[in-house]
Amino acid sequence: MEKIIKLDPIFKYRVWGGTRLKEYFKYDIPTDKTGECGAIAGHKNGDCTIKNGEFKGKTLSWLYENHREYFGGIKDKEFPLLVKLIDASNDLSIQVHPDDEYANSMENGGSEKTEAWYIIDCNENTLLEYGHKVKTKEELAEYIHNGEWESLLNFYNISKEDFFYIPSGTVHAICKDTLVYEIQQSSDITYRVYDYDRVDKKTGKKRELHVKKL
Repeated sequence: MEKIIKLDPIFKYRVWGGTRLKEYFKYDIPTDKTGECGAIAGHKNGDCTIKNGEFKGKTLSWLYENHREYFGGIKDKEFPLLVKLIDASNDLSIQVHPDDEYANSMENGGSEKTEAWYIIDCNENTLLEYGHKVKTKEELAEYIHNGEWESLLNFYNISKEDFFYIPSGTVHAICKDTLVYEIQQSSDITYRVYDYDRVDKKTGKKRELHVKKL
């Protein structure tokens, strides 16, 4: 078998996506609203296909299940990591990911999603949302009910080559004009807290919020 296993990336439409994955990495993206490239992914909602060698045409999850020796013999039931490139030409929703305990109890055995971001590129005045200002759940609910987002949320200026660690349970959002390398636990559970009341032109509807799950 060849020493390096190469994978076909998975591209996903996102309402906040753009074209920089094509401009920056020369990818043949499917739409001018391409927000994500799953570069290394073995998740049921995005499973990369092997493009070379003995296992060409098989998925990464198949390789992990059938040839654990290529992964150092780790014991995780499913391939544990997900590596993405994210083109945020517009703001992502204000969101939060659950920890293992909450995901297991509320999402039929789902797993937590802790992630980390490396800022590949951004504009001079680009922001990132990280955390909030309140101290109790009741206070959080009041701010959300009143739509007092600027008073509730923490925004920070960012620069190229910045690195951010986002533990599960942290309210966060990548903001517009940011190109990000993201590595995360292989989970797809996201609770949207606020989405700027925007309408997805593809569906003609606002995207679902999950405030009741907080």
